[in-house]
Amino acid sequence: MAVNWTLQAEDLAFNRLDKLLAARLPELSRSRLQDLMRGGHIRLNGQAVKASAQVRVGDLLEVEIPAPQPVEVVAQDIALDVLFEDRDILILNKPTGLVVHPAAGNPDGTLVNALLHHCDDLSGVGGELRPGIVHRLDKDTSGVMVVAKSDNAHRRLSEAFAQRSLSKIYLAAISGQPKTREGRLENHITRHPVDRKRMCVSLDGSGKNAVTEWQQVALHQGCALIRCRLLTGRTHQIRVHMRECLGYPILGDPIYGNPKRDPISTGRLMLHAWKLALEHPISGQPLHFEAPIPAEFHPWTATLEAGA
Repeated sequence: MAVNWTLQAEDLAFNRLDKLLAARLPELSRSRLQDLMRGGHIRLNGQAVKASAQVRVGDLLEVEIPAPQPVEVVAQDIALDVLFEDRDILILNKPTGLVVHPAAGNPDGTLVNALLHHCDDLSGVGGELRPGIVHRLDKDTSGVMVVAKSDNAHRRLSEAFAQRSLSKIYLAAISGQPKTREGRLENHITRHPVDRKRMCVSLDGSGKNAVTEWQQVALHQGCALIRCRLLTGRTHQIRVHMRECLGYPILGDPIYGNPKRDPISTGRLMLHAWKLALEHPISGQPLHFEAPIPAEFHPWTATLEAGA
């Protein structure tokens, strides 16, 4: 695939090449664009260029996007913390640092590789790279996840997520204390216009509706532990809402915060998918699961009442 265009006056709103490309090719991440530049696949007036290159009216910009290389997903013997399993679903406690499915930069060592080793009957509805995956957690987020082992379970779980008929409770330790103790955050979240790794609250109503109900449940050294109930499941929803709406990024967040400046050093992103309640996709039986709270949260949970 190749994209060629001659720059017009409106393109000069983005005087740097990287900013222009991010705006004109939103489907490509910033890291992907950087890889294309390093590989000589992005040319300005016939020459390979750097991200900081200045653009002018009349410049010829050429972007060549090579076809993706096929990826073979192999089974790998990676330990799983299984909370529940039957013939249709598997509930697990994902550790922080584990990527959910293979992608650029993470061809193996993922949860999918582990699942292929653990299960010999994993649902194929999610595709070759995402078998059984109905929803995902960020690499650095820990906690409870549900995986579909049968195609029928996969379809019904996907419908449950789309209809918001599941209950998802997270714990987030943030870098300060909100002015109020609880609330409801509702707005639209969209891709950041410049940094393609980030999401942001939309100022013009574009993007997708995002709703988080939150409550402060504990305090440690001026940093609050927040219980979040997700009513939607947008990318980075809690991370964006904590930073942009409550005014404090999650401790250890390298994208929306600065871990080196955190008032408490935690060594990880302090976001944990704590509880998940759903109906079994086949039997309809109500199910409730809780992922053990990681040790890094114990300074807060030591004062957290049971059943909070």
